[in-house]
Amino acid sequence: MARAAKASADMGWKIVDLMSPQVNSTHQRSQCELRVEMERGESNMNNNFIYDETWASNYQRFARIHGRIAEVDETVTFLESYSRGGNALELGIGNGRVAVPLGERGVRVEGIDNSDSMLELLVKRTDLVKAWKGDIADFKTEQSYNLVYCVYNTFQLLATREAQLTCLRSAAEALDEQGILVIEFDVPALEGFVNGQKTTTVFVDHENTILNAHVHDPLNQHLISSLLWFSGTSVRRLPYRARYVYPQELDTMAERVGLELVERWGDWARGAFTEHSKRHISVYRRISL
Repeated sequence: MARAAKASADMGWKIVDLMSPQVNSTHQRSQCELRVEMERGESNMNNNFIYDETWASNYQRFARIHGRIAEVDETVTFLESYSRGGNALELGIGNGRVAVPLGERGVRVEGIDNSDSMLELLVKRTDLVKAWKGDIADFKTEQSYNLVYCVYNTFQLLATREAQLTCLRSAAEALDEQGILVIEFDVPALEGFVNGQKTTTVFVDHENTILNAHVHDPLNQHLISSLLWFSGTSVRRLPYRARYVYPQELDTMAERVGLELVERWGDWARGAFTEHSKRHISVYRRISL
């Protein structure tokens, strides 16, 4: 097998081909090398991940490659049905990929994000949506909302169970009496790791090759990852860290803060959630007293 990896000191990235004989014979050394590369990116993050300028400048293009732009209409239709024609709060509003078209349907949308770079993109895009800089792990608002939602794996970017619980508690407190919380993220995919590492191909066409290199930390339920985006003669390295959560764990955390599961779907078109689903859209409401 041809090597799928090379190193470039001036660019600061490295991928290790886990299948090469050299690596297999010295797997401890290669594992250390990959961990150093991944943790170099992690050291630049706060406890909870922030989209920096590099991420922000590539977000829309990556979301399109990932199919998230094509499904916006389905996403907005789903969310609009729970807003009751009122207001909504997005946790991790970003550049307004979902919030702007939802607002164009008459829903009064507000949002929170911890990234100046993403909020600047939102401001340039619209004045229809009110957003402020804040931490979705711990926020307070005097306003009550018909709908609070957190989509596209944003919830898993909260680095600890405690931060995720606090986020759910804040969301529950922001709901009105009949309010709904909607959360979307991927089902953990932990197959294929070798010595706690995995490199996958995300996308390939005649212009782009996108790889995702992961290190698995099972103790903390973390995936410490770097997207490596090769385009022409350039390469971009986009590090991130996620604390993965199983659907059943999310339900347990929700119950602790006074929420109960209403529905769970496999996609925004309300396809069934099954053992083969790669993501889920979970709908919660406040538990009646």
